[in-house]
Amino acid sequence: MNHVKLLDGKSALVTGAASGIGQAIVKALAGAGAWVAVTDKNGAAAAALAKEIGKDAISAELDVTDAAATAKVFEQAEAAFGRIDMVCANAGISTMNATVDLTEAEWDSNMDVNAKGVFLTNQAAVRRWLAAGHKGVIVNTASLAGKLGAPLLAHYSASKFAVVGFTQALAREMGPHGIRVNCVCPGFVKTSMQEREVVWEAKLRGMDPDAVRKEYVLLTPLGRLQEAEDVADIVLFLASDLSRFLTGEAINASGGVTMD
Repeated sequence: MNHVKLLDGKSALVTGAASGIGQAIVKALAGAGAWVAVTDKNGAAAAALAKEIGKDAISAELDVTDAAATAKVFEQAEAAFGRIDMVCANAGISTMNATVDLTEAEWDSNMDVNAKGVFLTNQAAVRRWLAAGHKGVIVNTASLAGKLGAPLLAHYSASKFAVVGFTQALAREMGPHGIRVNCVCPGFVKTSMQEREVVWEAKLRGMDPDAVRKEYVLLTPLGRLQEAEDVADIVLFLASDLSRFLTGEAINASGGVTMD
């Protein structure tokens, strides 16, 4: 979808940006005029996307659980763009298991990437903005599972509930400095991540994968699976001045699965 140049002259850094929702976010922000730093653990895929969108986009390999690496990537983006105006902490992973069978490794990996990664990315951003007196914008990617506890995803739900709580707390701290912090809560989004989850859920529940997909649609009042672009457009809104008086919000982007 073409957008008015809402972000002309602005710069953005996106984590987990090389595929799925992250890729759609990068394209939406760039399409609205922003210069974008495309970061992902898959450095080659990040570089390919930056080359595709052009417009002086840059890329970097980034493990968001590494504080030093995160700080270095912010320095690189600032050197390229002069400053960073908007950060989207989107990097995330998932696994699926019944809680009684859940391993410590599964718990730790989900919490490290989904919660700690958001914390480190947000902290790197606000440290720079506070030092420079800059009024930046953060949009974190939470989840429907951060609003409703999801069976077989207890560890993932815990990590995404953490994102919502962290977003609210940081928004209260940063509000007096003019820094806005919000998050978006996608529902059943058609991505490669969802395809893996559908297969896992079907196996764990003794169902056919198509039956799982149909159940997702039945749970969604708007009657279809979500596209990554549906999420990206909400992130664009939150990144722009159209949402200038929103902070601390966890915006439902689930097609009505949850309305709380």
